[in-house]
Amino acid sequence: MTGFPICRPRRLRQNATLRAMVRETEINPRDLIYPLFAIHGRGVKNPVPSLPGVYQLSIDNLVQEAGEVVAAGIPAVLLFSIPATKDEVGSGAYDPHGIVQEAVRALKKAYPELLIITDVCLCEYTSHGHCGLVDDGQVLNDPTLELIAKTALSHVEAGADIVAPSDMMDGRVGAIRKLLDANGFTQTPILAYSAKYASVFYGPFRDAAGSTPRFGDRRGYQMDPANSDEALREVELDLQEGADMVMVKPALPYLDIIRRVKDNFNVPLAAYQVSGEYAMLKSAAANGWLDEEKSVLEALTAIKRAGADLIITYYAKDVVKWLK
Repeated sequence: MTGFPICRPRRLRQNATLRAMVRETEINPRDLIYPLFAIHGRGVKNPVPSLPGVYQLSIDNLVQEAGEVVAAGIPAVLLFSIPATKDEVGSGAYDPHGIVQEAVRALKKAYPELLIITDVCLCEYTSHGHCGLVDDGQVLNDPTLELIAKTALSHVEAGADIVAPSDMMDGRVGAIRKLLDANGFTQTPILAYSAKYASVFYGPFRDAAGSTPRFGDRRGYQMDPANSDEALREVELDLQEGADMVMVKPALPYLDIIRRVKDNFNVPLAAYQVSGEYAMLKSAAANGWLDEEKSVLEALTAIKRAGADLIITYYAKDVVKWLK
């Protein structure tokens, strides 16, 4: 036939073996980071209603869960916590014997090979629910930095492998780096929540972590979802201050940001498939509207294809099973 194309892309799509051989993007268990929520007590396994399959775990159950993570070949967890008490200055965040610090010690003792990444913020620990100190209804940037850095140091002293500041205060990476270095922890990496947007998709997480603000919202310090260039400025500043890895959060609604960050900086990049993304997929699957396995793997492939090296996801353990 005259003019018929010589090149036929469909030739390499005709069976599963061919498609696998030429596949450009693949998910591997080593790409995944599994979030965990620690809570005081013993034998505690509180289900999070808006996050089916996610639990607040006492340290004994947390260690058991970590064993499943290690057995699955997932290299790291991201640790959050729910303190017994809260106050205006979030003192539980930097208490050497706080829930995160004790959880880190227990996890490292049980599974020294498991990388423990700790979320560094005050929101779970403050009575007002904001990520920094508050005065007259305003979240204070510079006075908060000392407490954020102090929190990171306490995590590392307990055995954390990587600290991940999520508060979005200006200058917090530099403050953490300075304090860690001054205390001899020059080799501890910082994974900065650099492009963290003020997103509606965080809703279910606040049920899990008990971190809903008592007043206002976090739009005064988290990023405007309409902005893209600003994300690059945030990433650049964090790298200049000493961040070793950066993060974009949320993931799927911000694939363009992931791509721009990777293209502009080409540093190790994490993306957080946040609670709202997980909850939507769970709900659609429960109602029979989507095939859960196929939709999750497609979403995660899109996140990695956009440029993410690491993906934080509540689906991590399921994904490993599906990949086998």
